[in-house]
Amino acid sequence: MFAQMQQVRGVSGAEISRIRQIFANSPNGWMGQGNPAVTRHPLTPEEAAARLGGSVAQVQQGYRNRDYERICGEPFMVPLYDPATQSPRDATVCADMFEYPNIPMAYPVVWVRANEAAQLCAAEGKRMGDAHEWEGAAAGQLLPPDYPFDRIRGMGASAAVNTMRSLHNSRYANTSGTYSIGSWRSGVCATGSFKNASCNGGSFTGCGSNTYPAGSFPECRSPLGVFDIDGNAAEHMNLPLSEDQMASRGSTTLGVTEMKGSWFIWDTIRAHEHWARWRAPFWHGTAVMSEASHRNYHLGFRCFRDVG
Repeated sequence: MFAQMQQVRGVSGAEISRIRQIFANSPNGWMGQGNPAVTRHPLTPEEAAARLGGSVAQVQQGYRNRDYERICGEPFMVPLYDPATQSPRDATVCADMFEYPNIPMAYPVVWVRANEAAQLCAAEGKRMGDAHEWEGAAAGQLLPPDYPFDRIRGMGASAAVNTMRSLHNSRYANTSGTYSIGSWRSGVCATGSFKNASCNGGSFTGCGSNTYPAGSFPECRSPLGVFDIDGNAAEHMNLPLSEDQMASRGSTTLGVTEMKGSWFIWDTIRAHEHWARWRAPFWHGTAVMSEASHRNYHLGFRCFRDVG
């Protein structure tokens, strides 16, 4: 994977050294593309590429967008903006097209804690995205932040998240059922995998990360060009509880964890509600930078990068 990051994305040797160290420091050595002893990916990268009509290298080249590279500064990122009032060149932030390691035809990294996700993004000069940025990437329209900081001041984290969630979801209730692909269509995203029979309770030894290679489903693309938001790995996100916790305003302390998106068996097991601008409950909630933040077999992340 590290060699692919250098060869396909152009990640520098110094950045790879920092990334390798973060992986080496991960407790138990679980962070990776799934426990190989129990993981059974539905498709190999070669099989996924062949279904798309080419080799792995050809499919990877086909996913490159040179115009976006000029805006975002590197391959496989897309600008986030409001198409109603802006053009891609007005964007001040870009999102990874694919889940980390952000390589088409590579399996997403899972068993990663939120603090590790933030560290891995920072190792490349990127950052974790704020909830509204992820939602904009999914919905196809990046809107201004709508965090009611004045309403939650002085609350504990759980109460603050519940209040913010209620206010936000009621505001966007008319978009309920609108996913990154519009209305839900089974089979369009990486949601047709399976859960191991030995997977009860989410153990590393029993639960395979049975994900697909990123980009295996070219129609699973948001209106702004972000892939696999629906399906494959769910994703860590930063939910700020005050203005000084916003990653989009330069914070490195960050807020609390939010897990967004659906996962690789969503077509058969819909464990929770989900839509493009949906805010989740405070599941396994901690501060993003807590060393005890949640990790599991179907939870990954993607990075964001400030531009301009």
